[in-house]
Parts: sequence; structure tokens; C-alpha cells
Amino acid sequence: MADGAGLTVGNDASAALRDATAQLQPVSATPRLDAELLLAHALGVERGELLLKLRDVALPDSFMPLLERRLQGEPIAHITGTRDFWTLTLKVSPDVLIPRPDSETLIEAAIAHFKGKEAPARVLDLGTGSGALLLAALDEWRSASGLGIDASQAALEVAWDNAERNGMSRRADFQIGNWGEGIIERFDLILANPPYISTLAMLPRDVLHHEPHIALFAGEDGLSDYRRIAPQIGALLAPDGLAAIEIGFDQGESAANLFRDAGLHVSVRKDLAGRDRCLEITHG
Repeated sequence: MADGAGLTVGNDASAALRDATAQLQPVSATPRLDAELLLAHALGVERGELLLKLRDVALPDSFMPLLERRLQGEPIAHITGTRDFWTLTLKVSPDVLIPRPDSETLIEAAIAHFKGKEAPARVLDLGTGSGALLLAALDEWRSASGLGIDASQAALEVAWDNAERNGMSRRADFQIGNWGEGIIERFDLILANPPYISTLAMLPRDVLHHEPHIALFAGEDGLSDYRRIAPQIGALLAPDGLAAIEIGFDQGESAANLFRDAGLHVSVRKDLAGRDRCLEITHG
């Protein structure tokens, strides 16, 4: 099968996956996974169901246009419209940062902190975007409620949609705001994945051209938003609470010191790849 752009894949689903995987090699670190996700989306089934029934399905006409979009650098999550994060399937759009597995490190930090303690009752998510961190926490602690703050109204609409899709609209609230500015409540758990990429950094094409720059870049040193957040956390965090804040792999000391200078106790948690990924902040 070929389209006007000259792309060619086999006529049956198995051959199509092999051919698409080969074509995706230059543009993706996970070409086989991308091909499977695109084919599953074209068929309207989950990836697991596709793999179980692969020999029995015919290649849909809609697969080739989806493959072409990926070959042009569009992220898989934007093509399918969703991304799995923690225990949830979330809607995503170009208005929000696509949730990454690395960010699940923050939820892991929260679970470790509250193990054997009273569960968090109130959760704050600063820069909520799609609502991923807040909703993951609310799914983990079913009696909790929370507040997500974002400077983008378009992002908040995505977050509201995700809360409704996942049955959490009564426990999650979302508001326009500038980090913690103007918030007077104290929270048991604070989550944040602020922009932390240097404006001088080189990024993959699918990130640079398809995700919101306001959620990516934070000045030449990548620390601009930490400087805004650090003075606010102490007044927002309950006495026995935890703030889990995502950092870049090389910011374990530079970002942590900003919060230490604000009088807070900070330790650094690594992600599954062994890289610094999360500041665990408490009152000490």
C-alpha cells in the first residue's frame, strides 16, 4: 500500500507494522511502539488487543495518514490525543506538555513520604498543564481533594476535561494563576513540574515544534521558575507535608539550593534511569 507521498507498507497488519517500524527508525527512539500505537488508534482498539489479534486484522486506510504525521515529527500523543500516566489515560493537546514517565517519580516520592502516615487530604499542583500530577495523586488517595494552578486557560480546559473523564471533577478544582501567588491555604502535598530547560538547549524536533514553549523553557540557566516558586513553598506547605518538584537531570544542586536558601529541607530523588529528577522538600 502506498500514498501520495510515496510511503509504502505491507497490505496485512503484520507486514505494515514491520515496514512502518523501519520507516520510523530515523525519527523515533521507539519506532516499533510508535507503529503499534498508530495502528491500534487507526483500528480503534487498545494496543494490547491489537497484539493479541494482529494476525486477524486488516490494515485500515486511516493508518497511512497517521504514519505520515509521525514521520513529519508530530508526537504520538498529539496524533492519538491521549497519553497514559501513572494509573490514568489523559487527554493531551498542543496546549499542554505531554506527560512523561519521568514525572511519575514525583508520585513515587509522595507515596514514600506518606507511607505509614495519615494520607494527604489536600493536594496542590503548580503548573498543572493536563492535570496529570494532581489527578494521579487524587487517584492514589481517593479521599483527597486538590487544586491545580496554571497560567494558561487553554491548559486548564484540558485539565478539567481530564478530571471529568477520570471521574474526579468533584474532587479537583483548577484555577488560573501565577504559581503560588495569592494562595493562602496550606497543603499536605505540593506537586510541580515547572519549566526547567535552558533557552540555549537543543531539543528534539517533535518537542521543539509541537509542545508549548512556556512549559519548557526557563531562562538561560533553566532556573527562572524555581526562583519564583522557592520563596512561596514554605507558606503553602503544611507542617508535615511534602513538596515534590521535578528538576532536570543536572539541577540536583542548583535548584535544590534555591529552596534551601528559603529555609526548607531538601533531598534529591532519582528516576528509574538513575538521574536526579525530583526535589523532596519539607519543613525539616
